[in-house]
Amino acid sequence: MACKRSAVRSCLAPPNNLIMELSNKKISFPWWFSLILFLLVTPMFYGPLIAFVNPSFFGGIGLTELNLGITLFIARNLAIGLAFLFAIYIKNGPMLFILILVRLITDLIDAPAFQVFREPPLLGQIIIFTLLCYLPALFGLRFLWKEMRND
Repeated sequence: MACKRSAVRSCLAPPNNLIMELSNKKISFPWWFSLILFLLVTPMFYGPLIAFVNPSFFGGIGLTELNLGITLFIARNLAIGLAFLFAIYIKNGPMLFILILVRLITDLIDAPAFQVFREPPLLGQIIIFTLLCYLPALFGLRFLWKEMRND
């Protein structure tokens, strides 16, 4: 009976070698992918700096202190930014893929929220989010997917 159980478990669970291969997969960065990473990582540090120095920029006119929403914004961006720096340092393709996907999802949430609470010009916001967030993320995801599938 124990033999059948272990055979079923080995068929259902991914082999440990596959997980280790994916986690140890190093990729090389072409110059354009480095530019994409720069475009995706720098707002993770500039946004919290702006929010910390000028809380009214994110929280609305008249806000002089940090509130819970701004603090969560700062914490989320710094955590993802530091994870990006670590993934870039170890050149781990799957980790970068997941982080870019997380960054894309948070940007898809941040754009409408920024429009509702801050009310910036819509055309400028569309240009900024499209050129500096969505397109680099999509090109980065495409490159990493090809890199992971080729090996």
